[in-house]
Amino acid sequence: QIVGDDLFVTNLERLKIGFLNISANSILIKLNQIGTVTETLEVIKFAKLIGYKTIISHRSGDSEDTFIADFAVGTDSNQIKTGSLARSERVSKYNQLLRIEQELGKKSKMHILN
Repeated sequence: QIVGDDLFVTNLERLKIGFLNISANSILIKLNQIGTVTETLEVIKFAKLIGYKTIISHRSGDSEDTFIADFAVGTDSNQIKTGSLARSERVSKYNQLLRIEQELGKKSKMHILN
């Protein structure tokens, strides 16, 4: 997996250029990086269209808000990047994913990588 982070910066035009140059095969999505949720959704939609994996990521200095966990599930993202279980603002996202998995039951498709 080759992840375009700073190369794409959650920007549709940069993702298109990177795709044409075969620069990566996945994209790190940071919600507050491009400007709006709508723009972020457009980037995710295009990434999936071209076969890229999507990884929803927190930003440094993040809070305990769990929206990115909901967003990752709601956009059927392949992964979430929120760091180790060392700090409460990170644990809160994983706990939300567990609650979502419990609510979805057999419909959920959460995969834990070792």
